[in-house]
Amino acid sequence: MQNFLKIIRIRSMDLKLARTDLNVKPKKVDLAKIEEKVAKEESVIFYFDRENSHKDLLALQDHFEEQGKSFYMSEVKYGLSDNDYMYQVHIMS
Repeated sequence: MQNFLKIIRIRSMDLKLARTDLNVKPKKVDLAKIEEKVAKEESVIFYFDRENSHKDLLALQDHFEEQGKSFYMSEVKYGLSDNDYMYQVHIMS
């Protein structure tokens, strides 16, 4: 039952892409669009906004690793403030 709930949560997950302008709200992307891009290319890099929960990004990692993909995630700092960061996610076949 717990595994089923995990699958439902991942399928309905919307993640926020990194902002291109500090005054604009981040755009959302769903798991289907991420999977589509990963299926087309052997190596894909996404930049996600700091507003995403770390728990959701770890669930994304579990999802792709279960498919046999390599998944690397890191925080990228772009300023001096503690809030000036984004997540870089690299998914490889």
